[in-house]
Amino acid sequence: MQFSKLLPWLLLGIALAYVYNHSDHFHDLGQLSLPTEHNVTVTTPPEHPAIGDTSGLQGPVSYANAVDLAAPAVVNIYTTQTVQAAANPWANDPVLRRFFGGGDTEAQKQASLGSGVIVSADGYILTNNHVVAHADSIVVVLKDGRKVRAKVIGADPDSDLAVIKVDLNGLPALPFRSTPIRVGDVVLAIGDPFGVGQTVTQGIISALGRQGLGMNTYEDFIQTDAAINPGNSGGALIDVYGNLVGINSAIYSRSGGNMGIGFAIPVSLAKDVMTSIIEHGKVVRGWLGVEVRGPDDSPDQMQSTTPTSNQVVVSAVVRDGPAGQAGILPGDTIISINGDKPDGPNQMVNNIATLKPGSDAKVTISRNGQTMDTVVHIGERPPQAQQEEVGEQDQGAGQ
Repeated sequence: MQFSKLLPWLLLGIALAYVYNHSDHFHDLGQLSLPTEHNVTVTTPPEHPAIGDTSGLQGPVSYANAVDLAAPAVVNIYTTQTVQAAANPWANDPVLRRFFGGGDTEAQKQASLGSGVIVSADGYILTNNHVVAHADSIVVVLKDGRKVRAKVIGADPDSDLAVIKVDLNGLPALPFRSTPIRVGDVVLAIGDPFGVGQTVTQGIISALGRQGLGMNTYEDFIQTDAAINPGNSGGALIDVYGNLVGINSAIYSRSGGNMGIGFAIPVSLAKDVMTSIIEHGKVVRGWLGVEVRGPDDSPDQMQSTTPTSNQVVVSAVVRDGPAGQAGILPGDTIISINGDKPDGPNQMVNNIATLKPGSDAKVTISRNGQTMDTVVHIGERPPQAQQEEVGEQDQGAGQ
């Protein structure tokens, strides 16, 4: 082969060898870099696609800190009550009773359970009235396992709250939340459901100001979907910071178990009742001495004016009570009290309860199409008001 034919190939080989020995482009792709003089920054793409701005959505990943703060202040309450029961089991059957007779009765012990919240370091505990009502013996079990007997300081059946006390000091007390809560806030329920031991459940505030449920005389319930079951009564409903929001009280259920509709007494009401019981041994409330109902539910003869949603109709008046002495009659429509228009009968009952006994209240009423003002000297609500009504006896909210 002639040298002239090999020369081009030889030159090509020399050029390729030079490029190979002086090139730095064959690096690991994971170490790829760009020249610094271009001032270019390479960023790693996100692992997940963007889902929008969530800067306004904040919340803890865990609620353990709140539980650590609150759980030691929630106690289990065990009560026993003596009841009379038939000594002969056949006596409970109406057919067999004809042959075996009614038989004698004997005293038997019934046990029940509930929960409570320590509200002071010296042993005051807030719970539901129905947890300790008629109890012969009350035993409180603390989170650390200590068991101690408790005594009832006072109870308020109208709000289903009670205060009991144990002779211990230095106890962990649960702080009351001072700022308003809102629908949608996350809450935790702590109690002893079915006696299985202290249990924490989580949910949100479903509604506020639930009234007219027929459970208590004074109702202003927090509704929550945090699981509340038998045994949770009297336990704590807390926020995500460990502050007491309410006292778990009742559930709506067709089966006896949780269906996502639970009710708690708000801490504002619970605090007022507790303070009154500790200071006075009872709850002191204002009293008007009337039975009221919504105008839409009243008989035609009582609707002397066009009914509105913020009016209530007097269906009965207690003889010689505060309203009776002020000249209020059955059939009158209450428009306002001290300028505040009631949002239905239940709201009016709650508002009157906050008035100080012995004070005077300006009550605006409508009678036969005429609006008039009268001054009522507020009385103190009796524990069990014996109401001798003037006029037709109707079922309504009593105040």
